[in-house]
Amino acid sequence: MSTPPSASKPLPTSFNPYKMTSKLKNLYYRLTPTSSTTALPTTGFTKAPAASSLFPQTDPTADGEECLHDCASCTIKYPNKWSIDEDEELYGHVKGWSTHLIVATGKTDWDEKGSIMEAVDHSKVKPTNGRLMLSASDMPLPEHNTESTAVLLLPAFTILENVTPANVPDLITNYVNSGPTNTSPLSSTALPPPAASTSEPQSEPAPTSVPASVPAIKARPCPHKYLILLCSQKTRDARCGQSAPLLRREFERHLRPLGLYRDLHDERPGGVGIYFISHVGGHKFAANVMIYRKEIAAAASADKPVPNGTGEAAGADGEGERGGKASEDIQGQAAQCIWLARVKPEDCENIIRYTVLQGKVVKPERQLRGGFDRGKQLVSW
Repeated sequence: MSTPPSASKPLPTSFNPYKMTSKLKNLYYRLTPTSSTTALPTTGFTKAPAASSLFPQTDPTADGEECLHDCASCTIKYPNKWSIDEDEELYGHVKGWSTHLIVATGKTDWDEKGSIMEAVDHSKVKPTNGRLMLSASDMPLPEHNTESTAVLLLPAFTILENVTPANVPDLITNYVNSGPTNTSPLSSTALPPPAASTSEPQSEPAPTSVPASVPAIKARPCPHKYLILLCSQKTRDARCGQSAPLLRREFERHLRPLGLYRDLHDERPGGVGIYFISHVGGHKFAANVMIYRKEIAAAASADKPVPNGTGEAAGADGEGERGGKASEDIQGQAAQCIWLARVKPEDCENIIRYTVLQGKVVKPERQLRGGFDRGKQLVSW
């Protein structure tokens, strides 16, 4: 029996995070759990019968007349020749995924042969808990370590540091496969520690063992309460490269007065992290925006911040984002992912106001592609 070509390719011996593949795109895997792996529970999850069952639509009687109107103060416009598909039905046609791995590269576009993305693609160790969506991102690289990078694992809302091609099998086995999925019930339990520590000697090498010179992967909670992911890969479609920077500017403009804006290096607890990511599919529906919302304690009251006069967002107790709620803001997993398309700059204000902060969709018939709600145990696929 011949060895599959992908399994015969050796992983890179040195890591250059600035190099990515020209054919970079989100990679999906569907693998049946092996006898040695226990699948995460999915009991009770069903396909939403309609978009309105998955995410509520804004209602002017409850949300005010503002939900009916685009932002009047927006001055950012797309190019005059901007043209997208306005006719094809959006909802219910995205391919389901179980986990999402976002790789830090420090770049905003990806057009060169690379390392971590290829290492995951070529690894003999595959995800056993469903499809993995793999995205490059502009998340900053580690400042003092050029031999490794960090990845953000969703829905765990966990940042994994010291990731190299050599320890990708460890990443998949001990973190991706051990973490929550989009169709596992919500739990307050954090991502479990690795099943086998790579820093401790073992009598028999584990399948994911790595050389002693390779640093062990370290896990920590993602500090953000919400994530906005913008498809920005202009080498796949020029509209993605044009729209993402404009949308980021407009999102930032509306987040700042609420005290929720976080730049790429700002790790204060809470707030909204905005990242450019590689192609997610459906560029004819640009701009594509994926919004992950973390489940936190007292989310209902904390999700509606109001300015308290100091530039920080005040919660129900009057504390800003720098107040005493740090541990609550950091802990938690993604309860929802709301995937929108055909987003324009004038949509950004209401997307922040209603979708990011409240989990409601303003224009579902035009913009909603799909997503999941682990609290309701519903998915769009």
